[in-house]
Amino acid sequence: MATHDNPPIMVSKIGIIGAGVSGITVAKYLSNYNPIVFEATDSIGGVWRHCSYRCTKLQSQTWNYEFSDFPWPERESSDYPSHAEILEYLHLYAVHFNLFKYVKFNTKVVEIMFVGDKDGFDFGRLPGDHGNPLPGRPVWELSVQSNESDVIQRYHFEFVVVCTGKYGDIPLMPTYPRNKGPEVFNGKVLHTIDYCKLDKEATSDLVKGKKTVVVGYKKSAIDLAIECAQANQGPEGQPCTMIIRSLHWTLPHYRMWGVPFFMFYATRSAQFLHPTPNQGLLKSLLCLLLSPMRRGISKFIESYLLWKLPLEKYGLKPDHPFQEDFASCQIAITPENFFNEADKGKIVFKRASKWWFWNGGIEFDDNTKMDADVVLLATGYDGKKKLKTLLPEPFSSLLEYPSGIMALYR
Repeated sequence: MATHDNPPIMVSKIGIIGAGVSGITVAKYLSNYNPIVFEATDSIGGVWRHCSYRCTKLQSQTWNYEFSDFPWPERESSDYPSHAEILEYLHLYAVHFNLFKYVKFNTKVVEIMFVGDKDGFDFGRLPGDHGNPLPGRPVWELSVQSNESDVIQRYHFEFVVVCTGKYGDIPLMPTYPRNKGPEVFNGKVLHTIDYCKLDKEATSDLVKGKKTVVVGYKKSAIDLAIECAQANQGPEGQPCTMIIRSLHWTLPHYRMWGVPFFMFYATRSAQFLHPTPNQGLLKSLLCLLLSPMRRGISKFIESYLLWKLPLEKYGLKPDHPFQEDFASCQIAITPENFFNEADKGKIVFKRASKWWFWNGGIEFDDNTKMDADVVLLATGYDGKKKLKTLLPEPFSSLLEYPSGIMALYR
């Protein structure tokens, strides 16, 4: 049981939680203040280190995913970098700017407390003028626990930057009818967060020659299906079945009919086409006037995707427009050999809105059953719970809209 034996200490004005991409970037730009970065694991990299598979790659081109003051080193391949290459790039960045000296590894922040002056602070809204971010007195108290000890050390800071992200740590698990959950299944059930902890040999042994089911159809699920198919090549290999509840548009690459994708969505002028949160009256009117162009661009991209990918052949054409998936960040890059494996029968698709377990596999709401040995849940992470568990009230409530949406930019 954790104990609070030590009085609070203040060794820096600024505390940073997390040493992923955001955490080390913040540490670099605030290095003049000698910040402390608390990292719960033994390495930097965040989700690239702890939530990636063997085949996970960057979905953006390197020029669109690099630090402005530290370009990517020369690479032999022009392909999207693997997660291992990204980790190496982040390591070089941290070494170049001498950032490791700020990081306390294997230290997990278990609680954040507001210890500043509550008088005059309106907790019901986000103030337009935040005043001096370094008031000269403690405002936040972090309770930090080392992986090697049960003792909790408290730290005081004037300013805290939360760089934990929304993904990882807390899996988003499906719900099942009574007595129809994983406990009745005779095979193995893993969420992607547990699959990521396995090495190459263990993942191959898990799915090779096994009837594997992958639940989901986003980037994690697609990568998992590819790994399962690669492990089951040959006549003895078993197909991998993807259970798909909601369809999303996928891209083979970032060039549509010869036009670079960024021309549609990643230029300054393109921003006038798409509505943004809390936009003014003039922007709203402009978006309304340009809505035919916005729909035309979406149709243009959809026509290319339906020509390039066998979406209709496999019943994977979404009913909603492409722009809807783009606006909600639901776009995934399809690996080059994904549909090749489907053509060979190594990846099979099953549409289902509801499903549950039986002792031999998966049962669907149409009363059909599917045999399975392994079920992999690529159902995502509960980012809302992760952030709200860490942040104290009333600050955690400020992150969430009344509709329940938690916007990253807040």
